[in-house]
Amino acid sequence: KNADCGQICSEHLIPLERKNAKSHLDRARKYFQAGLERCPDNSSLWILASRLEERAPSLLSTGEGSVKAAVAIGATKARSLLELGRLKNPKSAELWLESVRLEQRAKNPKLADTLMAKALQECHGSGNLLAEQIRRAPRVEKKSKSALAIKQCPEDPQVITAVAELFSSERKIDKAR
Repeated sequence: KNADCGQICSEHLIPLERKNAKSHLDRARKYFQAGLERCPDNSSLWILASRLEERAPSLLSTGEGSVKAAVAIGATKARSLLELGRLKNPKSAELWLESVRLEQRAKNPKLADTLMAKALQECHGSGNLLAEQIRRAPRVEKKSKSALAIKQCPEDPQVITAVAELFSSERKIDKAR
């Protein structure tokens, strides 16, 4: 691994102003591109770069009608960036989880479900993915999903928290503790 990976200096994080948005976005894209070339296995860089691409069109658009189209364009660019990241890091649960959440934000629940199924096959022991699956499941399936998650990852704090949230929502406070 490269020693330069994973460090972002505070002077590189520039507040985005409407009048200079294009130049700031170009500069941020260059930083992310350089970081991803040096550290292609850094999941955080892939996620942050995809979030930048997801938000970029809406930051540059001016009218209300163009914002909706901009959101779709941003989601498409972010989707392709995350897909590239997953190709380079197929066992990264964080990238899979971000892909699922991107599809939720883009209002594509069927694609999010498909990605979640693929993610659980690829990273079958990931507590983060199992916890997200519990939270996303329909109410009638939550108990069975939580039982499977506890069997797969009995000590994972994300899974335990998701199961505790389930018990808490059902007013079973003693079990949630």
